[in-house]
Amino acid sequence: MDTADGPGPAGAEDLVLAPRLRERRRGSGLTLETAAARLGLSAAHLSRLESGLRQPSLPVLLGLARLYGTTVADLLGETTAEPDPIVRGDRMTPVPAGGWTYWRAGGTGRAMQALRVHIPAESQRALVRVHPGEEWLYVTGGVLELTLGERTHRLEVGDSAHFDSLVPHRLAAASAGGADLLFVHTLMQSETSGLCIGPDQATRMRGERR
Repeated sequence: MDTADGPGPAGAEDLVLAPRLRERRRGSGLTLETAAARLGLSAAHLSRLESGLRQPSLPVLLGLARLYGTTVADLLGETTAEPDPIVRGDRMTPVPAGGWTYWRAGGTGRAMQALRVHIPAESQRALVRVHPGEEWLYVTGGVLELTLGERTHRLEVGDSAHFDSLVPHRLAAASAGGADLLFVHTLMQSETSGLCIGPDQATRMRGERR
């Protein structure tokens, strides 16, 4: 992983990034050696990143953000407006992706992503997913077939599930009219953010897993 980083600073942004890496590590209560070990880096390499002598690659930057419990935008010093905590139903734009339909049901820029999802019958039935994080879902319509590892569960309206996303899992509709659910996942724990839906993200959604 060390050799994937750039040889030196690219510009003024490094004047922000390097000290923020050091500040966020210290704020997390981690020594240079401990943080480097958790990231699979050498302490000397992490020290060079914190000194601005090397630039982190994207995978390293994502790993640093997760380790310190923050976002890449924070590490880069980007400032954004406070997300609106209210999502109005008439502003939830449906986004089709992989045969499913999604509506964003939570704010953007958070550690969790909340969605409304419609799963048509037979859609993506054979697709098994494994990724870091946690998922919570609540069935609001139809019948959902949820496979976790070797076990398959039949969830009806009012049933819910909360599980570790590293457990191989599959979601499928078990009713002719499909299944509807509320879905929450921990966005920051995964490098793949295909479930993150916003006005500018519909195109990216079509290429992601769900």
